[in-house]
Amino acid sequence: MDSSITSVDDYVGNYPMDVQDKLLEIRNIIIKNAPNAIEHILYGMPAYKTFGKPLVYFAAYVHHIGFYATPTGNLEFADELKNFKTGKGSIQFPMGQPLPLELIMKIVKFRVSENEQKYNLK
Repeated sequence: MDSSITSVDDYVGNYPMDVQDKLLEIRNIIIKNAPNAIEHILYGMPAYKTFGKPLVYFAAYVHHIGFYATPTGNLEFADELKNFKTGKGSIQFPMGQPLPLELIMKIVKFRVSENEQKYNLK
């Protein structure tokens, strides 16, 4: 983990332009659909929180972009994720394929709603 990376801009800037484009697409979807999310670096990757709780994370790897929406995000969209490699709370989007932007947007919106229902104690 590179401790000199302290912002999402730093993180994205460490990658080739084609990878930066993918990372920025994901970032823009998160910012647009979770405008109150706090953006920071956690576990060496871009991370977002709402109501002080994890929302989503993402990271670049050699062969894929990892997207982490917690187990509930994966469970909610299991049918739409069947063509991607997934783990308990992770999704791998292959580098050689276009990102499923609509699906990422739906997952982010779901997670925003979920955090709002669980943690917005107004």
